Amino acid sequence: MTRRPPWITPRWVLALSGWAALAATLLPAGGVPRVALTTAFLLVCPGLAMVLRARPTPAPLTAWPGRTAAVVLVVALSTSAAVLVAVPLLLGGAFTVARALAVLAALTTALVLLPRRYRTVPEQLKRPGGPPATEAAPPGSPPGAGRRTVRRQAGGLFVAVLLLLSTACAGALSSSGRPLTADPEPSDTPGAAGTPVRTDEPVAPGPWHQVFRDDFDGTTLNAADWVTCYDWVLGGGCTNAGNGEEEWYQSGQVGVSDGVLTLNAQRGKQHGSDGRTYPWASGMVSTGRDSYGGTPRHTFTYGYFAAAINAPAEPAGFFPAFWLIPAATRGTPPELDVAEFPNTNQYVDMNLHWRTPDGNDAHVGRRFGPADFASGYHVYALDWERDSVTWYVDGVERFKVTDPSQVPNVAMELVINLAVGYLQSPPPTVDTAQLHVQWVGVWQH
Repeated sequence: MTRRPPWITPRWVLALSGWAALAATLLPAGGVPRVALTTAFLLVCPGLAMVLRARPTPAPLTAWPGRTAAVVLVVALSTSAAVLVAVPLLLGGAFTVARALAVLAALTTALVLLPRRYRTVPEQLKRPGGPPATEAAPPGSPPGAGRRTVRRQAGGLFVAVLLLLSTACAGALSSSGRPLTADPEPSDTPGAAGTPVRTDEPVAPGPWHQVFRDDFDGTTLNAADWVTCYDWVLGGGCTNAGNGEEEWYQSGQVGVSDGVLTLNAQRGKQHGSDGRTYPWASGMVSTGRDSYGGTPRHTFTYGYFAAAINAPAEPAGFFPAFWLIPAATRGTPPELDVAEFPNTNQYVDMNLHWRTPDGNDAHVGRRFGPADFASGYHVYALDWERDSVTWYVDGVERFKVTDPSQVPNVAMELVINLAVGYLQSPPPTVDTAQLHVQWVGVWQH
């Protein structure tokens, strides 16, 4: 007789179900295996783990009376768990399907595998017609033992829900996989809709002189200042494959009119010159090269970088960014992220990446919000000095790094892009998104 591996048991299958659903997110979006695995897990597994954790005896669920009610309870608890995870992540601007599945998978595994002790079951509970479980107690037990059992069961469910909430709230404190802190928006933050903010001088201590400026006053992009792809241009477009993004950048998705630069993301199949097909076209601008071996339009080493930006109205599935990338290596680190909006228009992320002596990518960052960054233009700025980097939002300092070992000292190119599909895909009901930029400026000492 073939012996079954010890992990192929209902308990271990339930414990691993969430991780299987999480792995299924790597499958093509909309595919039957992905939809089936994630739906089955979300509707059944977290609630079943809670019910089994709170049961008074190790009897299987199929042996319980009132099995229909038990199934309804399992589905209700699973649905509630999914909502309790999703809401804090959404409010924190950090929601992704993968992140929510990871939280629920961790909770399910903990509930199933953490050891517990069952009470001895009196014989009368096993016979039809015996007293209700809530009224029974083992022989010789003091009065009220049955009620204490009920309280222990309720306590188990309470602990499970508490663990769920704390784990979800912890997940809401991160974005883009990076630990961040969130600062509240001040009541006097400028940048309301219809009131674009113009900052013609740096708010950081000077003296300064301007070395680059574009107010987008014409009707076309100034080719002397900008290109519409990364330095690793693949011919007829480009993308950032390192982030697993879903867009193919095209020059036709970049528009200039009425003093505004607009980067347009549009749903539609794009056949990239890398041999892949992308579901979105989008736009970006860079002060970099026309080709891999070309000469960058502009590079900067230290300075004050600022732009007035209006974030997309539809945040889910989009990743707008205003950032600096090394010119010589054409890749990061180091990297200076002036402003990033990964799947949110309520929070802005400010990040610095550097390479450690052992060659790893290290980073530090902060998140500022909530604020309605899609309602109008806000000014995002970064003061890059030799021994420090300081971030500003609407003229107010929001984050500062003062460790000289973390500060870049290489020439950088300026990039503004509207990426699609980073961490999550846009909802199927959304076919377009726009990032608007009113002006960009660079000052140096």
